[in-house]
Amino acid sequence: MMKMLPFFQSGPFGMRSGSEGCIDANRPFENTSASVAEQVPACPEPSADEIWSRDQERIREVLGAACRASCASSITSNESCISAGDSPEKGNKGIKGMLKSAFKIVKKTKPPSVKQVMDLLGEQKLCDAIQHLFVLERSLSSKSEEGLNTSQKDIESVYEVLKHKVFSTLKDSVLLAKTNPDLLQQAVEALKEQEKEDQSYMSENPPDQNMQFRPRKWKELWMATVKESVEARMKDTSRTPRTENLSAVGQNLLHMGKTMKEDLTVVAKYINKLYPPEFNVFSIYAELYHNYFASQAKKNAESHLEDKDIYLLLSWVHNFYPKDMRKDYALAMELDKVKLGSLLPSSLSKELENKYLDSEECLCGVRGAHEKGLQKQVTVKNSLSRCLDKEIQRWKEDKEPEKLNGHFQSELLGIFVIQSIYSGQKRAEDISEAVGEELSRRLLKELPAFLRSYRDAFEDFKEKSKKHRYYKPILIANINTCWNFREYTQKYMAEKNDSKADILSTLADIENSGFDVLLQQLFAQLKPMYKKFTENKWDSSSEIMNEIIKTTSKHISDFQTLKDPFYHAIIEKIHVHLVKEYIMRLLKRKVSLKTSAQQQTLAQHISKNAADLETFCTSNGSQATWLNSALPKLAEIIRLQNLDAIKIEVATLAKTYPDIRKRHLEAFLHIKANLSRSELKSILGYLADSTASTQPKAPLFSNINVS
Repeated sequence: MMKMLPFFQSGPFGMRSGSEGCIDANRPFENTSASVAEQVPACPEPSADEIWSRDQERIREVLGAACRASCASSITSNESCISAGDSPEKGNKGIKGMLKSAFKIVKKTKPPSVKQVMDLLGEQKLCDAIQHLFVLERSLSSKSEEGLNTSQKDIESVYEVLKHKVFSTLKDSVLLAKTNPDLLQQAVEALKEQEKEDQSYMSENPPDQNMQFRPRKWKELWMATVKESVEARMKDTSRTPRTENLSAVGQNLLHMGKTMKEDLTVVAKYINKLYPPEFNVFSIYAELYHNYFASQAKKNAESHLEDKDIYLLLSWVHNFYPKDMRKDYALAMELDKVKLGSLLPSSLSKELENKYLDSEECLCGVRGAHEKGLQKQVTVKNSLSRCLDKEIQRWKEDKEPEKLNGHFQSELLGIFVIQSIYSGQKRAEDISEAVGEELSRRLLKELPAFLRSYRDAFEDFKEKSKKHRYYKPILIANINTCWNFREYTQKYMAEKNDSKADILSTLADIENSGFDVLLQQLFAQLKPMYKKFTENKWDSSSEIMNEIIKTTSKHISDFQTLKDPFYHAIIEKIHVHLVKEYIMRLLKRKVSLKTSAQQQTLAQHISKNAADLETFCTSNGSQATWLNSALPKLAEIIRLQNLDAIKIEVATLAKTYPDIRKRHLEAFLHIKANLSRSELKSILGYLADSTASTQPKAPLFSNINVS
């Protein structure tokens, strides 16, 4: 799956440990535990010329203290600010009390001038400026001041300047939270104070008496400003570095996802705490980012997209957006409260998934086939067919198959076909598990027919190319190829999949057909050797067994290029054949021994041969331990002379090898010529009863024909 390189490389930025809010550095609010009155410096009696300056300074001191208290309060609890030195009995409660004190002064003095407010704005003292404007606004509305030179028009002009400064600051909240948190806090405090003033005015005046300029509804303007900011940042793709080999659609998705994650992390960690809870700051930001992202995703989904862009968009919808966006713990906690939903409506997402599945079904193996020099086709079926044709041509070349880890291997079939299907499935699973399962079902439905064609081609080569210089290596390479298909089928196909049994059956046909050819020469060489046992009546049986083992050993070395599972399988086939051929010699009715001594001698020969055979097969990797007791049990039946003991041993043999039948035992007991007809009948009857309802786990006697 394509890696979105720069998407989630974001981290928290530093921020100073404390925040003075709207407290100017040159005028710190030094003692928050003292009352406001205690912090207003005492002044000597002024001269007549100093009255105006003195009164203005007192207003600014009181209003500044009120603003600073509001700022400090918003940082800690967002509640009304009451200084530790204030007493409820005195009526000076937080900002409200301070404002009352201020307005008492106003009644005795002239309000601040427009120029003074503008000076405060020039110094970025937004909190002080808005409090002075409140005083001017109230003074004007009271119409009690004589000689007041300030008009409503003047106030509104200053308000426009203040509003511009506040909202231009709030628009850049994400940036200023990092670069200038003091200024951002000033703007937020001004917004909060304006909202409080609106609420205060509305509570004091009936709706029909509301003046033209109240309420000012800055909160609504704030929401519009946040939306404008979000959309501007989501549109500005220049802020995200270009990623190589990524289309314009992919780059835009990357930018929006990266921007949304980084910005919301800033909101969650730094901006959210500047506002009171009723603003629902994170929720508003998150929904705005989500809505913009979703609108763009929908627009893309409804347009004509390239296949790679369909894949990318689905990856964002199902994977990146719902999962990777929540890797930051603080962000995840806030997002879980908002419940944003999916980037696309379910119907549109499903439509996009079908487009993706259709294109992958057509192009999944073709992509790799084109790299291998095969002509590009339009379906998986045609791609696999072309791949098989290419492989058949390679069989005809006078060239030994390549080896991989010491095993002959067909790279084209054994690696390319499975890798093409597997990589397509994994890509789909990276979108979602459901999409992966559906694509796997679509791709694998072509595999059974392909393998049947492969089996037919293999059979044709096997019959017509026996004189090929590299005949056996090519057979081994094709047997090894089956392992890739077998392993993939067993691991990735569900048991309920109807194609699974069909695929495994076809693979078994190819494997066994190959084994038969590889073992044909060995078994032909062993046949006359086994005949010597009956011809010599087991005289020199050890020498005969040594010859068998030596011949078999030479052939086994040729099978080392089989993959381990197939090597063990062919060794087991050899082991079965060696034991079965030995039993067949015992059932030929060529030997009939009348004395117990003769029978004891034959039993010893059989036991010795069985031990040598077991040692040889086990040392060469045979795991067919179920064969090891067959010959020793037959030897024991020959050795025993007591009828009941023979019956017990026959019962044990039948339990271990339930495919033994009456005809097998009757032919074998021909060796014990000292048994009477009634004794023989008794033993055979016992065998029939003991094997009536038992099925063998692996066939042994059922593959032995008795004449």
